[in-house]
Amino acid sequence: MKHLKTYTIQFVGLKQGEHDFQYKIDNTFFEHFEYDDFNSIDVDLKVILSKKSTLMEFYFDAQGFVNVNCDLTNEPYDHPIEASYKLVVKFGQEYNDEIDDILILPHGDYEVNIAQYIYELIVLAMPLKRVHPGVEDGSLESDILDKLEELSIKNKEVEEPETQTPKETDPRWDKLKDFLTDK
Repeated sequence: MKHLKTYTIQFVGLKQGEHDFQYKIDNTFFEHFEYDDFNSIDVDLKVILSKKSTLMEFYFDAQGFVNVNCDLTNEPYDHPIEASYKLVVKFGQEYNDEIDDILILPHGDYEVNIAQYIYELIVLAMPLKRVHPGVEDGSLESDILDKLEELSIKNKEVEEPETQTPKETDPRWDKLKDFLTDK
């Protein structure tokens, strides 16, 4: 947990106005959350704290790359990340983080830890289905793709003969058709 102390901002001594914080996010950050979907991560995070008399606003801006495995081919690739998030911190009687973009801290608090918000920002910036760019444009050479292509079902058009003989129907059904056409 010592590593996450880096993401604790003591706001009590800061003057009103904007304050900038820079962070470099890598794999060690996600180890504390036991999140191992990323092979490697290199994200630059800029946090701007806008301190006002009754509240604080945090502006998160993350840019970088996350190395993940493709969901189709399991080939690793670097996925670009660009994400932003705004968090409003207010003061109240007790701690409350039930509202997504608003954090309420007790009046006596003098610091806030933003590690959970950084974690959520980066994880939620990733797409649900991770597809290698080489799969989308067809330039990826992979044994798995070759095997999938080999085993895929080919769409063969069944040619219908131009002259079809009418199929004979059961005479019992013909009698029932009389009811439909009977006037």
